[in-house]
Amino acid sequence: MEIVWLDGVLSIGPFLAITIGIVVFFLGRRINQLCAPLREFSIPEPVSGGLLFSCLIALIYALSGIEIEFDLKARDALLVYFFTTIGINASLKDLFKGGLPLVILLTITIVYMLIQNITGIGVAALFGLDSAVGILGGSVSLIGGHGTAIAWAPRISDGYDVVNAMEIGIACATFGLILASLMGGPIAKFLIHRYQLQPELKETLDVGIAKGKQSSAISGFDFLDAILALHICVILGVILNKAIDEAGLQLPLFVTCLFAGILITNSIPDSFPRLSGNKWPARKPAIALIADVSLGTFLAMSLMSMQLWTLVDLAGPIFAILATQFVIAVLVNLFIVFPAMGRNYDAAVVCSGFGGISLGSTPTAMANMSAVSQRYGNSHLAFIIVPLVCAFFIDLVNAMIIPYFLSHF
Repeated sequence: MEIVWLDGVLSIGPFLAITIGIVVFFLGRRINQLCAPLREFSIPEPVSGGLLFSCLIALIYALSGIEIEFDLKARDALLVYFFTTIGINASLKDLFKGGLPLVILLTITIVYMLIQNITGIGVAALFGLDSAVGILGGSVSLIGGHGTAIAWAPRISDGYDVVNAMEIGIACATFGLILASLMGGPIAKFLIHRYQLQPELKETLDVGIAKGKQSSAISGFDFLDAILALHICVILGVILNKAIDEAGLQLPLFVTCLFAGILITNSIPDSFPRLSGNKWPARKPAIALIADVSLGTFLAMSLMSMQLWTLVDLAGPIFAILATQFVIAVLVNLFIVFPAMGRNYDAAVVCSGFGGISLGSTPTAMANMSAVSQRYGNSHLAFIIVPLVCAFFIDLVNAMIIPYFLSHF
């Protein structure tokens, strides 16, 4: 049955859960349309709707003692879809366009990820909490974002006895997203005015071109072709996952599906004949549409199912971890990223993007850079290297860093 009532717990099955998730997604869209600050801070629509819905569930629990639980099996499939689209869109050719600045920013980001985890573990230890809680407040939720937090939380909960790992991870990711949105623009503005920086060339805005491409019409066959490509990658991802598991290593399925997407995309030539008659759909509007829908519904379902009342006892540690991470992120941006990237206008725009990376997500980084570029001028270099570091490398590096910290601390 889709609805089961037992011992004060109302359990909702997968069909109704995904239906409610879609409603929450649209609710968040309406909230963002009506609330200008949410749009200005680039708060994702499913976050707005999901947080409101989770607050409503918490209110019901406070007034009646009834717990509402959702079967989230469908959500987990959406996570695999989303990360597979990232792999399909990853082109190794683009890695050479960023050159040395890309290598520098990637190196800084990897070192910062280590610092972020050490910081989280250190602050958690001050409150007498397990190091796994600190890692949740580190690269899992902050530089990893909602998707990584939700993907790793079940493993941390089961393996390290952190029963509210999901709530901690999502809470840190959500507040980190807000802090990242508030950080990037002001940092860039400070640097631009402090050093009187300006773009060397007047360039067309990268973000405007990207939006125009995403608005292209999508036929039913284009959409079905993209689904077929996704399923091919997922099948290979499952095979890789089983092979890695038999070798004694454990990785979430979404990571091996990400690898599979990268492998297939960069192995198939453009002229390769396909049954659909179309080229491999990397960076096509249909893939972008599936990515948006899967991630949006995934986040909405995850956020709406949060049990906020379980966070009361950890409110102090969570805010302490976030405050410390925020200060460190600002210092790294000002005193490491900006000098290393050349102390010029491009470096200032990169810093606004790194603010989005450090505590938020790829969309936050892009939103920060877009706001700065629209006001002061475009930086094509920033729009090449920052998305590559965000969407291509972070999840891969995090997949190695997180297990290391969990097993050694």
